[in-house]
Amino acid sequence: MLTVEIPVPDFKVADLVQLAPGRIIASRWTVGLDVPLLINGELVAWSEFEIVQARLAVRLTELA
Repeated sequence: MLTVEIPVPDFKVADLVQLAPGRIIASRWTVGLDVPLLINGELVAWSEFEIVQARLAVRLTELA
């Protein structure tokens, strides 16, 4: 399983149920800071978010 993890303070199941297209979720991650990319829970690389053809994508920036 491939995952990208960022902290989202005070995010509850009720918030997840109410998600809608275009909704912005505040996180404590610093803009411009690479996010960890994990496979089966093991850090394998660092990445960054970007928009590709109106979809959120993750670009690999550095191998761990």
